[in-house]
Amino acid sequence: MLIPYLKSRLPWILFFLGALLLGDLIIIIDDGIEIEAASVLYMNVLLAAAFALFVLWRWRQETAFLRKATSLTDQLLRDWEELLPEPPSDLDQITAELLTAASRSHREELAKVADAQYLETDYLAAWVHEAKAPLTAIKLIVDEHRGNPAMRRLEAEWLRLHLLIDRQLYISRMPTLAADFLPGTASVRSLNAPEIRELAAWCMEKDVAVELEGEDYLVRTDEKWARFIIRQILTNAVKYSPAGATITITADRSSKGNVRVRIKDEGPGIPAHDLPRIFEKGFTGSTGRIHNAATGLGLYLANTVAARLGIHLSAVSEQGQGTVLTLTFPKDNEFDRIMGG
Repeated sequence: MLIPYLKSRLPWILFFLGALLLGDLIIIIDDGIEIEAASVLYMNVLLAAAFALFVLWRWRQETAFLRKATSLTDQLLRDWEELLPEPPSDLDQITAELLTAASRSHREELAKVADAQYLETDYLAAWVHEAKAPLTAIKLIVDEHRGNPAMRRLEAEWLRLHLLIDRQLYISRMPTLAADFLPGTASVRSLNAPEIRELAAWCMEKDVAVELEGEDYLVRTDEKWARFIIRQILTNAVKYSPAGATITITADRSSKGNVRVRIKDEGPGIPAHDLPRIFEKGFTGSTGRIHNAATGLGLYLANTVAARLGIHLSAVSEQGQGTVLTLTFPKDNEFDRIMGG
């Protein structure tokens, strides 16, 4: 902080040096002043030292308030303005008042934005719940007339709409994600099987098979949100799988003892230049543009939730060879540490 202070006081320093030089010139030019060169040099050194001490003293005095105020920024305090030190000068008092006024104005604006956001979120959540009622009625009608071939097609379209509305409900809960966690122990099959049944109508419409392989390992996680992650990946797999394809879900353990779940499809694959960006929000990639069915939200949401649960989500793909999404679950102690943190 000393260097910025010296730069701010550079005009004063230059004025002092100019005045000192002027005094030396007067002594040299005026024949009536008889002072030895050594005395002039001694006087210059003495004045320069006194001025340097004066600048250091003023630096300590004038930046004391600023140093204490700066230390508060590291504490991330909501009401930091109440902890501002007592301003030692009128100029610091004006600065403190401006900072306080700016902080309060900023917090008021944030409160307005937060209120508007909460209102919008509540309205959206209420709308989603309202929309589920007619969807449930439609599903009952479809189940009553399942023998009608047209109803099977209607069921597949109903499923797509149901998945979109259900995903929107989860999105509305994302701001309070931590409060909605319920840690527990679940088997890999209990996470995968319900999501496969959920997508059964869509799979039958596209003639896509889903196979489960590997042992039924136990993992410590939040079952609801872990299923949400798997649902997003399976939805993508079914969406991009050609007719007659097979989606394979395999469970195993890594060399470090972590349970891994691999979901492999036989879709068009992801180009190498798109692969690093598939978890970015809104990124659809060239495959999504070709199929004109991507929103760029599914894998982004899956990766966001996975990170909060300590699940590592990775992808391997080759264009024309399908895609493999791998969920690596944390060990029990790792999961508890993440949830505790």
